Amino acid sequence: MPSSAHHKVVTFGIPSYNAAADMDRCISSILEGSGYAPDVEVIIVDDGSTDETPRKADEWAARYPGIVRAVHQENGGHGIAVLSGLREASGTYYKVVDSDDWLDAEALSTMLSILRGFEERGCRVDLFISNYVYEKVHEGKRTAISYRTALPRKKVFGWDQIGRFRPDQNLLMHSLCYRTDVLRAADLPLPAHTFYVDNIYAYVPLPRCETLYYADIDLYRYFIGREGQSVNEATMVRRLDQQFRITRIMMESYHLYDDVRSARLRSYMMGYFTMMMTICSVFSKLSDDPQARIWLRDLWRDLKVYDERMYRHARYGLLGMGTNLPTRAGEKTTIGLYHLASRIFKFN
Repeated sequence: MPSSAHHKVVTFGIPSYNAAADMDRCISSILEGSGYAPDVEVIIVDDGSTDETPRKADEWAARYPGIVRAVHQENGGHGIAVLSGLREASGTYYKVVDSDDWLDAEALSTMLSILRGFEERGCRVDLFISNYVYEKVHEGKRTAISYRTALPRKKVFGWDQIGRFRPDQNLLMHSLCYRTDVLRAADLPLPAHTFYVDNIYAYVPLPRCETLYYADIDLYRYFIGREGQSVNEATMVRRLDQQFRITRIMMESYHLYDDVRSARLRSYMMGYFTMMMTICSVFSKLSDDPQARIWLRDLWRDLKVYDERMYRHARYGLLGMGTNLPTRAGEKTTIGLYHLASRIFKFN
């Protein structure tokens, strides 16, 4: 591929805030795993860091010009850093890798050969999906999340060919690599200074993706176990207002039964949105803040006004019923069920 020095197949955006301790492993995993390929682009987005992140980002860019670029911005939060990387991206595809996570070298090599094959054949694929692995480093445990029971393998397919997703099989930011033009056209409503924006990233663009490809490779290594991590239960209770903000944005993105043509995609997205409502329901019961119950009441009320059909599916399905039981005893049951589920699915 003589033009590969100019043409980028994929851009990896790395949102980095005070990431000096972790970013080297993340960046190295992409560069080494890709064999320093000239058709790969790495954009480190320094999100107003106050540690050594800006200097390190510039050093990486100076060491690998033409492959690594550093972008510096005022602190805007994860979502704004994701959008900055997307704005700067010149690759046909765009994948976010958080600065404390990393990619598996062998899986990355496989992904690149598949994406290059699409380019060479002029095959337009809007969304490339791969597996991710929860790396609980302190416990020495890892849990791989794969989609082999839900998605066809080794072929380009559409939403009408997907199967059923288990509750632990949602497509998350870690598993997605979008075609850049599709992601830009989605005009992602990612709010500044807000956690959990990856839910919007993994939800809003989906109806725009007409062609998909799933590679059964354990590509993304998701590090779990840091103090104050956003998926840690105590942190989630503390940031409950942000969880509600994200869920509202998702709610207002679609009238799912009117806007989403594919019945299977609609069913998947309804399941994902119901999970978000479930998280709001459970964590408002775990919170000591009396405001949390008011937020929850208002959210359910507004969903009913916004879309009666979505409301009925979310509120009167198994999850909606099980996490909104009346009385104190009902609340205790809800919290017990949540803790049981978190042990089974190991999501935090």
